Amino acid sequence: MARFGAVLTAMVTPFTPDGALDLDGAQNLARHLVANGNDGVVVAGTTGESPTISFEEQRDLIVAVREAVPDASLVAGAGSNSLGTAIKNTEMATAAGADGILAVCPYYNRPSQEGLYQHFAASAAATDLPVMVYDVPGRTGRKIATETIARLATDVDNVVALKDAAADPAETARLTTMVPDGFEVYSGDDSLTLPLLAVGAVGVVGVVTHYVGQQMADMIVAFNAGDVATAAAINRSMVPAYGHFAYDDAPSPVPTKAMMNAIGVKVGECRLPMGPAPDDIELRCKAVLAELGRADGATG
Repeated sequence: MARFGAVLTAMVTPFTPDGALDLDGAQNLARHLVANGNDGVVVAGTTGESPTISFEEQRDLIVAVREAVPDASLVAGAGSNSLGTAIKNTEMATAAGADGILAVCPYYNRPSQEGLYQHFAASAAATDLPVMVYDVPGRTGRKIATETIARLATDVDNVVALKDAAADPAETARLTTMVPDGFEVYSGDDSLTLPLLAVGAVGVVGVVTHYVGQQMADMIVAFNAGDVATAAAINRSMVPAYGHFAYDDAPSPVPTKAMMNAIGVKVGECRLPMGPAPDDIELRCKAVLAELGRADGATG
């Protein structure tokens, strides 16, 4: 079993109609996810609209979700493009009851590779929890070099995992030849989970796993059992969900929030600047559910 489990969802952050943090909604969502194929959750990540939630809201969110799913893995987003903020967030998440830290690549300021190494090493030193480095160059503007990830994995004892959203399975394969035994790669792109499993990934930190979590779990079980044909068939069945991840007029997590609302797990709307949702988003959700064979709104 992978350290945090095979399927974790980067959980959306529920808000009330007036835009306040909805802790009851967060607890309900976390319980729903764990009941439907997820081994754990990531809170206050990008999908959780971390740029729009305050330090206090982030702390309250971690505490509430920990209370709701005490036996599931809880990884807390704690990264920043400021080292001081990353350390403060990491210390808070550790005290609030997280099982691990998700440390995103510093965004916007485009550090050097040596700067990235020093940033991750210093922020990891602020906790005794395991740290998952998050490489998502499409959002951050800077790729964490494979050599930098391998150096962190070798030098920093609690840097133990990578959330890989770099969309380059061949490079992921190269990374697996450079890291110590026990270092784990998680897919950070739902649609690339099966290819990344084939080169050594242990699981996924997903988004469409909000509503196809059990299918994703079944795919990973089949693959690990050597039944690649079944894994491929399950992957094909999830393709409609992959297409609903984001649209030009509805960036992530707008479609996922709309989908959860559509299937009866109320999470509210996104805070600006992500919203508002397009007028036809509910129709898009219904179309995806029909393609998934769930036109009745079942929440498996």
